[in-house]
Amino acid sequence: MLQHFSYKPMYENKKLPGWTFAFFFQNKRYTGEYQPDGGIQWTGDSPSDEESVKKMIHELMIFHVYD
Repeated sequence: MLQHFSYKPMYENKKLPGWTFAFFFQNKRYTGEYQPDGGIQWTGDSPSDEESVKKMIHELMIFHVYD
């Protein structure tokens, strides 16, 4: 489970897609960029269970940004 998930727009013009995000997973902080096409670019280390974490990020982004 992701903890303390936060995101913000990459660009000042909030209508442009693209967001940065941060969260804690297994007591370690991770950061990255969520691309307009749903791609995820890690800005640091990637989690060991990357595919599972990506699914959780997609669900959160769909709920918060696209809904």
